[in-house]
Amino acid sequence: MTAVIMAAAVAAIFSADLYIKNKIEKNMQTGSERAVLGGRLLIRKYHNRGAALNLGKSHPGVITLISLVLCAVLTAAFALGLTGRGNALLRWGVTLLLGGAFSNTYDRLKRRYVVDYVSFGVKWKRLRRIVFNLSDFCIIIGAVFVTLGSIKTGN
Repeated sequence: MTAVIMAAAVAAIFSADLYIKNKIEKNMQTGSERAVLGGRLLIRKYHNRGAALNLGKSHPGVITLISLVLCAVLTAAFALGLTGRGNALLRWGVTLLLGGAFSNTYDRLKRRYVVDYVSFGVKWKRLRRIVFNLSDFCIIIGAVFVTLGSIKTGN
């Protein structure tokens, strides 16, 4: 049963993020901004042509290739983790990573950029300028889970 739930979580992350990205693409102008939750969050439309923080934007083909390779590795790790045995934190970390990786890699293949759409309305300008999407948050949380799960098992 856990395998079905994990697979459904990957599909839900991919689907939810794709839905939001499509709404943002359709309804917002690039560079526009809308404050929500009393200005704590900023909804923006940003096209990220690189990896995290737009790193590698001048080499989008390399970034796409790296994304595809990482998706293949994560898919293999995910499949191996579907037995339902072992470290749950590690398995859920891979699940979150895979859902996020699939969505952002899909964007890179289909659109040639990743749609990012949320920033934090904070005073620190460097953090305020960074634009994320749901997949990015899943990747970050998944990486933390994998790290903690690996420490827990001593791997």
